[in-house]
Amino acid sequence: MSARPLQDRAVLLFIALSAFFSANAVLAELIGVKIFALEDTLGVEPFNWNLFGQTGSLSFTAGTLLWPVVFIMTDTINEFFGRRGVKFISWLAAVLISYGFLFAFAAISLVPASWWVTSMSAHGVPDYQAAFAAVFGQGMWTIAGSLVAFLVGQLIDVSIFHRIRRATGERHVWLRATGSTAVSQLVDSFVVIWIAFVLGPQQWPTALFLAVSSVNYVYKMSFAIALIPLLYLMRRAITRYLGAERAAQLRADAAAD
Repeated sequence: MSARPLQDRAVLLFIALSAFFSANAVLAELIGVKIFALEDTLGVEPFNWNLFGQTGSLSFTAGTLLWPVVFIMTDTINEFFGRRGVKFISWLAAVLISYGFLFAFAAISLVPASWWVTSMSAHGVPDYQAAFAAVFGQGMWTIAGSLVAFLVGQLIDVSIFHRIRRATGERHVWLRATGSTAVSQLVDSFVVIWIAFVLGPQQWPTALFLAVSSVNYVYKMSFAIALIPLLYLMRRAITRYLGAERAAQLRADAAAD
């Protein structure tokens, strides 16, 4: 008699990786509306960088805090579950992101209790409803930009990952991980900001768009490279969890996907 699905370690692993991937992707989209200054956050003097005529502190979207985790999850799922596995979790995450924004807009449309609107006045928020709407009602341009950039980036990532894998075989895990991320995030970093902040109502000037997109891309790539050891550690831990034979079979199936 075959093992039940939830007794299969590979199935449980895929569920866990998919859940963690999706949670990080949804959170990254929800908090991505905030732009933060790196040096000010670290409490150091601004680097006074000059990029495309933009000066001051380096600016990032808050979503960049979580995207490195998404990269690791993507590459790990790619390694063991192949193209179909990554496409499945990418579409699942996109649906969950849309679902999250749908209910965020539904929550905004609810008539607030009068006492709640002013409940944070003592903390510098005179209109809690307006603040809630501003944070969670990111606007259709931001949502569209996020979803398009996310899906396009993921599909590019999986395609390049497997092209490099076919060329290198089981060698150079770091190369297919960073190579696929380098191209996919180049597209993602520029597309999401272009749609959300250039085409959208804020209509950022070209110089600001290029500056913010560039520093976000450099940040993502820096973390992708820094987290390469974690990718190898996860590969080793998964191999130990599944057993060497089952792990090797999954990788072989993924490579042939």
